[in-house]
Amino acid sequence: PKKRLDHTPRLRALPHHHKFKTNRAPHPQKAPNVTFIINLFLLLYNKHEKKGLKQMKRVITYGTFDLLHYGHINLLKRAKALGDYLIVVVSSDEFNWNEKQKKCYFTYEQRKALVEAVRYVDLVIPETSWEQKRTDVHEYHVDTFVMGDDWKGKFDFLKEEGVEVVYLPRTPEISTTQIKNDLNKK
Repeated sequence: PKKRLDHTPRLRALPHHHKFKTNRAPHPQKAPNVTFIINLFLLLYNKHEKKGLKQMKRVITYGTFDLLHYGHINLLKRAKALGDYLIVVVSSDEFNWNEKQKKCYFTYEQRKALVEAVRYVDLVIPETSWEQKRTDVHEYHVDTFVMGDDWKGKFDFLKEEGVEVVYLPRTPEISTTQIKNDLNKK
């Protein structure tokens, strides 16, 4: 046999019955419950508090996040700065249409993917009702509830649940409504 001059490995054909491993998601019925995993993580993390480590501060915010823009990014960045773990609740398509009479350009799944790609965001969950906020702050052990100041006073009832409520100033020169209006003028 001739000696190979290069050191690249030889390629050989795989038998026809060889099965490739894939990175497919697990079967939906066998997929772990996201809430269970988060609560388990939080429980384990908070056990360390007793050993003198600081408690994780959890922040939650809500929005439609259609036509994601730098105003949204500013809000998410400032919300994350208020804690260690940022949960973003994105309005579902049904909730937007039935409750807000809003038609989104992007579907819920597309908007969720966009928000998940933002580095300040740790978890994205769907918003399906107005009443959900009260249960979310308990289910996800939230310390701080954040909204834009255009909602000022609307969610103060969450203070009764032991949650700090913060209204952050909007980025003045940008909004999804403004983008849609500007595009309609052209």
